[in-house]
Amino acid sequence: MVSFKEYFNDFLSLFYPQCCVGCGNALVKGEEHLCLSCLLELPRAGISGLAWNYLENRLHGRIRLEYATAFLLFEKESISQQILHELKYRGNIDLGLKLGRMFGKELVNSRFKSIDALVPVPLHPKRLKSRGYNQSEILCKGISQIMGKPVITNLLERVVENSTQTKKGAIERWENVKGIFQLKNFEQVRGLHLLLVDDVLTTGATLEASAMPFKYLSDVTISIAALAAVY
Repeated sequence: MVSFKEYFNDFLSLFYPQCCVGCGNALVKGEEHLCLSCLLELPRAGISGLAWNYLENRLHGRIRLEYATAFLLFEKESISQQILHELKYRGNIDLGLKLGRMFGKELVNSRFKSIDALVPVPLHPKRLKSRGYNQSEILCKGISQIMGKPVITNLLERVVENSTQTKKGAIERWENVKGIFQLKNFEQVRGLHLLLVDDVLTTGATLEASAMPFKYLSDVTISIAALAAVY
């Protein structure tokens, strides 16, 4: 039996149709945030092969790293950029959870099934207060729903309120994130394989900086994952 809520939502959609984040077209019943066409056209990075090798080779030697991957390829003026803006600046938490679950379905059947816990790259407390949520934590929650792994939010702390990485060059990005993270309560992760999760990987500066504090924990294994990465 169709509920009153479903009738009401169908009625509202006649006057205020929900639109696809990707193309802007009205969504049909059963679609959420992205239409079927845009879902099929998402620029997937691929959970194996090139995506792994490229990111891992890019970051190995700079940080102690087990695995690295991304869900989407990032390009300016593309659907991946629209998705990130919707999640990061427009408060679309439900979209973040959906994408996290989609990412989790790829991770759970890959090398990443060996991880023990998810660690979102934190925002500085002032930025978290102004935004109201951490987009990386939202992604972790979606991944966790599929993988069944805990999300640890009291481990990594952003102690410096650095300026945004947007519009900075590669060298400026590295300089901008030096020493901005520190560990607390680290005894809880001894012997674990942790997956550090961020929304976007451009030069890798932020994820590298978030992994640096773990270099003194020889019994902790670090892997990284980003919703989208520049290749």
